[in-house]
Amino acid sequence: MEKIAVFTDSACDLTEEDIQEYGIKILPLQIIYEDRTYRDRVEISPDEVYENFDKEVPKTSLPKGEDIDELFKNLIREGYTHAIGVMISSGLSGTANSVSLLAAEYPEIETFVFDTLNLSMAEGIQAKRAAQLVKEGKSFGEIKEILPALKKNVDTYYYVATLEYLIKGGRIGKVAGTIGEMLNIKPIISVNEEGVYYTVDKARGAKQAYNKLISILQENLEKTKCKVWVMHGGAKKEAVAMVERIKDLPGILSLEYGQISPALGVHTGKGLLGICVERITGK
Repeated sequence: MEKIAVFTDSACDLTEEDIQEYGIKILPLQIIYEDRTYRDRVEISPDEVYENFDKEVPKTSLPKGEDIDELFKNLIREGYTHAIGVMISSGLSGTANSVSLLAAEYPEIETFVFDTLNLSMAEGIQAKRAAQLVKEGKSFGEIKEILPALKKNVDTYYYVATLEYLIKGGRIGKVAGTIGEMLNIKPIISVNEEGVYYTVDKARGAKQAYNKLISILQENLEKTKCKVWVMHGGAKKEAVAMVERIKDLPGILSLEYGQISPALGVHTGKGLLGICVERITGK
C-alpha cells in the first residue's frame, strides 16, 4: 500500500496552520549574511530579514544538501513509500534540480519532483493541493497526472516599491533602473510560463501601482471566481489596507494575507506587495 509524503520549500509561503493540517514537510532555503547563514523561517523569520535590510541585504541559496538528505532519511524511517516534492520555479532557483539529484540516492522511496514554475503562494497552493489529493486517497500516479493542470490556474502579481534591489541583483539594467527610479516607475512583476520574472505593467508611484494590481485582480474575477491572497514583504500595513479595498469585490471565494519569504524579498526589497489568485473553474 502506498504511503505518500508531500514536501515543498520555504518559498511556498504556506501558513503554519496549513503545514500542520496537511502534514507538509518543508525544506528551508538558506539566508546568507556575511557572518552567518540561517535556515529560512527556521532560524530566522521574514520580519527579522526585512527589518535588517537597512544594515545588510542577504543573499539566498538552495536548501542545504544535508537537510535534503535528512528529509529523505526521515521519510523512509516513517514508512513512506512515495514522495511528491512541489518546488519553487526552476527558472528562479536550482532547488528542484538539487532535490532530484539527491532523491536518486534513495531508491527505497519513489519520488516525483514537480516544478511549479512559480513561487510564493502560487507555489504553496500547488503544494497544498497535492497534500489534499493524498488525503482524498488519490494514488501516486493519479497525483502526478493531476498536478500539471494546476499551473495554469494560479498566478501571482507583485508591486515593487523600489528598483534598487533589482538593479543590484542584475535583474534590470543599471541605466534603465536609474531612469526608472528618477521617474518614480513602479513595475508590476509576475512569473511567465518558463518560470522567470517578467514585467506585467508599470505605474507612476505607489497609488497607481496599487490600482493596477486591483485592475489585474478584477480581470481575473471577470473570467471566473477566485481564491485570493494578499502577500507582503515588510509591508503589513499596506497589505491590510489592500485587503480592505478588495474584500467586497464580487467573485472572491476566500481572501487571506501573509508574509512573503525573504527568498523573494531580497531581490525586490522591503515594501513588496502582491496579489496571488487561484482561479476556481466550474464553481
